[in-house]
Amino acid sequence: MSEHSAVTAELYARVQHFYAHQMQALDAGRFEDYAATFTKDGVFQHSPGAEPAVGRDGIVAELIAFHRRFDGDPVRRRHWFNHIALAPLADGSLRSTVYALVVTVRPGGRPEIAPSCLVHDELVVEEGAIELRSRRIEHDQMF
Repeated sequence: MSEHSAVTAELYARVQHFYAHQMQALDAGRFEDYAATFTKDGVFQHSPGAEPAVGRDGIVAELIAFHRRFDGDPVRRRHWFNHIALAPLADGSLRSTVYALVVTVRPGGRPEIAPSCLVHDELVVEEGAIELRSRRIEHDQMF
């Protein structure tokens, strides 16, 4: 069985559903909800070279600090995940590699796409629930 056929269509759809709710929480500024999608000891590295945030409280603190750069800037950001490639790992978790675009728009302005990213996730599926064990993001402009 090839790696890409080892994941059922039902599981693939559940992962897409997970990502949709996770990204909508992030874009709405609901950082606690976003962090709750990680395992309790989850690791989140969203900027190349930055120290990763560890644990849900650490992830919330990192997101609050990062988003301060938009204080006073009426901006709306949308994270678009696509081309989700899933592969089962030996421990039952899933490796997920995703293309991601961040669309930024300001009142009356045109949407801008920046950055373009490659997202490396490790997902845990237990008792029907999906949680994120780790996320590492590569920015395409930094090759």
